[in-house]
Amino acid sequence: MAIGPQPRDIPLITRTVSIFKVSSIVTGIFLLGLVVMMVTRYGFGRDIELGGESGFLALTPIDTLTGFNVSIFLLTVHGWLYVLYLACNFVLWRVVYLGSVPWAFLRFLWIAMGGIVPFLSFYFERQVPREVAQIVAAIEARHVSSEATA
Repeated sequence: MAIGPQPRDIPLITRTVSIFKVSSIVTGIFLLGLVVMMVTRYGFGRDIELGGESGFLALTPIDTLTGFNVSIFLLTVHGWLYVLYLACNFVLWRVVYLGSVPWAFLRFLWIAMGGIVPFLSFYFERQVPREVAQIVAAIEARHVSSEATA
């Protein structure tokens, strides 16, 4: 049994890369919102409030919120989106990188940092599909050459 991705895995790889790209963009956007929230909360002692006494959108002292707390919303949503990002990363790692790339688990951990380090997920959204396309091309070339010799 061959180690690494096989030609039958190419449709799964294509779907996984598409979902990974979307999850990395959405997670990156919410991570940037989370950075803004952390600066306002821990730097200025204020939360982002929607529809409170201070107006439609305001920076309000943490203990005086009367409207919707956007800061907590950003924190919670980013956390769940990061779980989705990790799941997409894991599936991508399992079907593409495992067995085909040296130091595959470190690659998984490096891509997982995209949901923690601001702007890194946007880099991975561009870089990972390029790498996966090269791996898929190698799979197809290996498959064609094995059929030619058989």
